Amino acid sequence: MTQIAAVRSAFPPHRYAQAEITDMVAELGGLSPAQRSLVSRLHGNSGVKFRHLVFPIEEYHNVYGIGSSNGRYVGAATELGEQALRSALSDAGVLPTELDLLIVTSVTGVIVPSIDALLIPRLGLRPDIKRLPVFGLGCVAGAAALARLHDYLLAWPEHTAALVSVEACSLCWPRTEITTADLVVSGLFADGAAAVVARGGQAAREHDQSSRRHGTQGATAVEHVRGGPRIIATHGEVCPDSNDALGWRLGSDGFRIVLTTDLSDVVERELAAVVTSFLARQGLTVDDIGTWMGHPGGPKVIDAVQHSLKLPDSAMAVSRRSLAEVGNLSSASVLHVMEMTQAQCPPSAGSYAMMIGLGPGVSVELILLRW
Repeated sequence: MTQIAAVRSAFPPHRYAQAEITDMVAELGGLSPAQRSLVSRLHGNSGVKFRHLVFPIEEYHNVYGIGSSNGRYVGAATELGEQALRSALSDAGVLPTELDLLIVTSVTGVIVPSIDALLIPRLGLRPDIKRLPVFGLGCVAGAAALARLHDYLLAWPEHTAALVSVEACSLCWPRTEITTADLVVSGLFADGAAAVVARGGQAAREHDQSSRRHGTQGATAVEHVRGGPRIIATHGEVCPDSNDALGWRLGSDGFRIVLTTDLSDVVERELAAVVTSFLARQGLTVDDIGTWMGHPGGPKVIDAVQHSLKLPDSAMAVSRRSLAEVGNLSSASVLHVMEMTQAQCPPSAGSYAMMIGLGPGVSVELILLRW
């Protein structure tokens, strides 16, 4: 069974209060007085207090057009991805050469060769490492890629694998023909990365046995491995007739958001059936889940998850805290929620947890874990 050995996030050093970013968005977009009033209200109701940006806020005046933004994305995303993965490897006690698979997800820029290839020399990964770059899954990609990592480790239980989700959302903020949807997302999305290192069942057992043979340091390692959750099962599903609710389209000035007010309605209407059916196949119910790690897509999305599953406020507290502290990191967000959960309110041994990824489609990705 797949064992999560470490999950770590990385952020650019440029951190700003929401009000500072609101002013930047209004200035860069040349917003009218009415639009400035609207963007202030939307940002103020976003649930976000602070966000990290890949560049100092004043430098965004020099970023315009898909060529400029994507060029800057390449360097920023590669650096953030390296920081997150290096930290996760260190935390897991895994050497770069021990990795057998690397999955990288990102939806805020494009590069060929992909970021996973660029990370090989920077981290000293093996040149024969298996690689899987993922583009197009949007916010759900972090959970979906973790599920695919689990599939791989079920087939190769003696292997160790890693996932890096990295996004530079600030480079996709629009400057022309700004819509209300643009103003909404300009108050939510932020920059950052998260990395997960996981071992297959055989690799986890061998690591445990090896740690037991190595005194105090080994005892610490055993405690760490036992403290991380195991992936029990996964499930992905696309909600019917929801393809137009959320997505990207490529315009002359870069990626533009596709977002309708139907998104939270779809989540609230469809999620409960997807979750309860999945849990029933594992012989469980919603009441058996002690910890919930939901994608912090925004206040309305978090509310929709909570209302659909009839959860108490405490169930979504970490997701709301992640949104407030760092904003919506797209594919990296739900992994940041996992990191915060382990650090701030670690579940008790033997308890179940559910990761809920949400993204374009509208797609749902579920991962059942046990501590």
